[in-house]
Formats: sequence, C-alpha cells, structure tokens
Amino acid sequence: MTTHAETVDFSSQASFDIQPRTRLIFGPGSSAQIAELAASLGATRVMVVSDEGIVAAGHFEHVADRLRNAGLQVGSFHEFAENPTSTMVDAGVAAAAEFQPDLLIGLGGGSSLDCCKGMNFVYSCGGSIHDYHGVGKATADLLPMIAIPTTAGTGSETQSFALISDADTHVKMACGDPRAACRIAVLDPELTLTMPQSVTSLTGIDAISHAVETYVTRRRNAISTTYSRRAFGLLARSFSKVLRSPDDLNARGEMQLGASLAGMAIETSMLGAAHATANPLTARHNIVHGQAVGLMLPAVIRFNGTQHATWYAELLREIDPAGTDSISIDEAPDRLAEMVQDWVQSAGMATSLDELSIPSSDIGMFVDDALQQWTGTFNPIALDEDSTRALYREVA
Repeated sequence: MTTHAETVDFSSQASFDIQPRTRLIFGPGSSAQIAELAASLGATRVMVVSDEGIVAAGHFEHVADRLRNAGLQVGSFHEFAENPTSTMVDAGVAAAAEFQPDLLIGLGGGSSLDCCKGMNFVYSCGGSIHDYHGVGKATADLLPMIAIPTTAGTGSETQSFALISDADTHVKMACGDPRAACRIAVLDPELTLTMPQSVTSLTGIDAISHAVETYVTRRRNAISTTYSRRAFGLLARSFSKVLRSPDDLNARGEMQLGASLAGMAIETSMLGAAHATANPLTARHNIVHGQAVGLMLPAVIRFNGTQHATWYAELLREIDPAGTDSISIDEAPDRLAEMVQDWVQSAGMATSLDELSIPSSDIGMFVDDALQQWTGTFNPIALDEDSTRALYREVA
C-alpha cells in the first residue's frame, strides 16, 4: 500500500506574498473596449504584436481599427512563430525602436504574448533577452502592456514571465520580473472561436497540465491551490465540450477563464516534472508543447501519486464530488492519469514516444536535459537520474 505521509510540508498553510498586478476583464465582446483601455493607460502610440495566423483570422484588424478610430497611432510586429526565439525578439525590438510605442498589446496565443513580453524587456531595458533569463533582472520600468489572448492555453496573460527559446541551443529561457506583468488582460471568448481544432486541443491540454501541476508543487499555498482547483474544474468540464461543439461560446469562455486562473496559479506556485520532461522533447524534436506535456503528464501524476495521492483525490472531487467517494485515495492518481490520457487520445494526440517517431535511444539525452530544467525543482518529489529515466521509459 502506498503511503501518503509527506516528507516535506507543502500544506495549504505555507506562507506566500502575492500582489495581483493584472486587471482582468472577461466576457464575450470585451475586446471591443480596447481603445478605451489603451487610453486609460495614457497611450498615444500602440504597437500590436500578433502572429500571422492572428492576422489571417482578422483579429489584428479588429483591434487595430478600433485603436485607429480612437485617434491612436498603431504599429505592428508579426514576424515570429511558435516558441519565439531570441532572434525573433531582436527583430521585434528593432521594429519597436523604429515606431517608438508607449504601449504594447500582445494579441494571440502564448507565443504572441511571450514575444511581446520579451520585446518589452529588451526595448525598455537594453541588452539582449539572455540578460533577463531568470527572475527579477529588469533594470528599468517596462512599457505598459495589454494582453488579449485568442487561445485558452498558456495563461501567459496573468503571468510575469516570458518563455523565449535561445535561437542557437533551442533551450527555453524563462524571463520573469514583476514589472513584466501585463497591466490589463482582456478575455474575450469570441476571439477563441476561430481556433483550429488542433490548436484547441493542444492549448487545452496545456492549460489542464498547468492546473494539475500547480496543485502539487513545493510552493503550493492557500491562494495557488484555490486557483488550481477552480481552473481544473472549469477546464475538465469544458474541454470535451469544445472538441465536440467548437461554437459553444460558454464552454469556450470556461476554457479561457480556466487557463487564466491556472496562469495565476503558476505565478505563485510554479510547475513541475511534466514540464521539465516535456521541454527536451520540444527542444530536440520540435514536438509542440501541448503534445509534449500531454504525453508526460500521466506518468508524472502516477510518480507524484506515490507520496501525494491525497492531493490528486482532491482534484477529482472538484469535478465529481459524489463519484469520488467510492474511490480510495490510493486509486486517485491512476484514475486522474487515465482521465488525462483519455483527453489526450480524444484530442487525436500521441501517448507514446514511439507514436511520435522518437527513438528510445534518445532518452539519455532527455534525462540530462530535464534535470537542468528549472521547473523540475518545484516538483513535490525530487527528480534524479533514475526517476526521470523511468518517466520517459513509461511513455516509450
């Protein structure tokens, strides 16, 4: 029988120091307020950072027209891709230097928001994005930023971190500073209706992984667990709905709000082993992040469940208070892991390295890389070479 006596005190009574920095606006059609919101921050010259897909979907013009009609000057930057790199950030900084904005708007998915934040670090403080790898390295106030997410995934709109990949090594750099937090985040579920099914799947699994991982980290506290549980409840209830009925605006809204709440949990409790083991798959084989973390999360739940099954049982009760009474605490990790794996499969995503054509001979490299990941240090059970290798073997 597994034991649930925790060797480290990660109770909900853990101390915390939290100051919400982002005004959160939620509701269908709320993006129509963008000109008034920009004016409230004293803006006259606004640069909108959005990828080409957002331009093609018409969202960029929707926002830019409202800004222009209010008499604001509008610049733009679109030359970046998924997992923005240091080179892309440099190109964005050059565009900003030419336009000289007094407000940045990140419009799109996590890549747009992260690129916008990365540009803000370098444009406002100088140097290169590598100078801001870590926490609290901004040397001056950053430009005010408004985030308008068009996906329900990363929760970047409620975080003070930008994830930027080194253009040469492909290693993801987490660049965080309280001054990088968005002043305002606008959650308009109508903007998520244009997401392709594959993007809905990948971003949804990413958001679910955030809710699950933040609930069990070493830094968990009364605030983070509140955000995590509510996020998990919203996401678990709505994920299958948006896959079956992409036009279900209520489900889209619940997914978007759940993703943002999970982002707020990340801000105070961080992530864990699922992200630490997923990142090498992205860096070395260009596996999309949602796929990579969806692959690793069930194995990590089972691993952490050997000591912290009670926490996973609490998450299950968030979506089925009555049904979980018949499940023993010992069974909870397996039940949750199976639930996540079912979601991954229903979304048409792979559940093994073999399905992704990744040879098991690469596992040694993945282990080395994963043990260097900052997120892994927050996992409730410390990772070592043997346990990390076992996680990869489980999904081979």
